Amino acid sequence: MNRRQIVIFSAGILACVLVAWALAFLVKGRRATMPIRGPVIMLTAAADIGGPFRLTDHTGKRVTDADFRGRFMLLYFGYTFCPDVCPADLQTMGRALDILAAKGEVITPVFITVDPERDSPAVLKKYVAAFHPRMVGLTGPAAAIKAAAKAYKVYYRAQPGAKPGDTKILMDHTSFIYLVGPDGKAVAAFRGGTRPEVLAKELARLTG
Repeated sequence: MNRRQIVIFSAGILACVLVAWALAFLVKGRRATMPIRGPVIMLTAAADIGGPFRLTDHTGKRVTDADFRGRFMLLYFGYTFCPDVCPADLQTMGRALDILAAKGEVITPVFITVDPERDSPAVLKKYVAAFHPRMVGLTGPAAAIKAAAKAYKVYYRAQPGAKPGDTKILMDHTSFIYLVGPDGKAVAAFRGGTRPEVLAKELARLTG
């Protein structure tokens, strides 16, 4: 890594740590704590994470959160130009679902971009197919992405100095993998870097 990449990576790690601390504090402050099991932070309805969204999927179809009701979602916010963190976490999601096999069919993997200017449905279609055949990519207007991110307490911003149209723009963003229940509320948050085997085990426990 060069110096700029190290600074960017360190900033991203710091942001994730701060978000994890804030998330734990939020849950604790509302008397909604449950045991933290290794890489997973258990959540309850009182944490108020999750909510409505209106976006466009990787086939160009308009979808809302209601389209996923009755099923679990394994949800991640990122962007296709992400050099390392996003691909690693999405690979973990896909691998975990492969491990679960038929048991994982109750879970829909979903990737919401935080970079809608570059991540069109066509771009997302090629991208999500590389991680799992059932993965859904979602994009939309900047305001709609902002609303979805806010509902899930997700932080993101372009690196300073970014210019419109620059394909090398890097984004700072929260890197949690959320398990969202059939009612549209988050059940658990998995830290970035969770091993696929661990994720699969926890998903089986939480969705079985």
